[in-house]
Amino acid sequence: MFTRTSSPSINPRRPKSFLSSLTANYLHLRNPYVITWWSAAFPGFGHISLGNYVQGFLLFTWEMIVNTQAQVNLGIFYSFTGRYDMAKEVVDSRWLLLYAPVFIFAMWSSYRLTVTLNGFSILADRNHSPIDVAQMSVVELNFVDKRSPWVAVMWSALTPGVAHLYTHRLPTGFFLLVWWIAICYFSHVLQAIQYTALGEFEQAKEIINIQWFIDLPSIYGYALYDAYANIVETNRLYDREQADYLTKQYQSSDFIMPV
Repeated sequence: MFTRTSSPSINPRRPKSFLSSLTANYLHLRNPYVITWWSAAFPGFGHISLGNYVQGFLLFTWEMIVNTQAQVNLGIFYSFTGRYDMAKEVVDSRWLLLYAPVFIFAMWSSYRLTVTLNGFSILADRNHSPIDVAQMSVVELNFVDKRSPWVAVMWSALTPGVAHLYTHRLPTGFFLLVWWIAICYFSHVLQAIQYTALGEFEQAKEIINIQWFIDLPSIYGYALYDAYANIVETNRLYDREQADYLTKQYQSSDFIMPV
């Protein structure tokens, strides 16, 4: 583990990871089209996956505010069910015209940022940049460790955001958890599930709020994907740090590799 100082000889030019007591941020290769797709599914998710938490949280909040005010989800629902006149009536064009530019920016920005960070990740690997393995503070501790990705998927399936607490990404975990609770509350989805389980289908259809309900699949799917991907990449980071440490500490420069 290295200590960050102002000395350029200690602080690597192309860092591989940053570990704090609250979260971990590190570079690894990503498919830019996958990140762009998540930005299209819900603006902000692509940036959160890349570790750009501030931009991601702001874009996500912007999406919730503008989408709700413009009633975009409700318009999409009516359009998909063939009720085009109702779609035109419910959508507020004053808000809708604000929606498209930032939505497109979120996709473009996440794609561009992914390509750039992929290059940084390759350079960091070639330079064998050091990796933080543990951080402690008076309020929290964090460390790079091997975890099961399927355990993370299980917790995300039960409640989105909880798995990110398991992976010790506290900002993302609590952000997803708070929004999941809010959207479940305003969409009445849990009550609809209860009515459905009791066979009262008409009441379930009446109580559900479509404008809020349509946001749930994107958040649920993203929580599953991001928790799994984070664990897989953290495990790889753990293996690389251990290999670099063993090579540096125990492998003699005179060691001849077998052919």
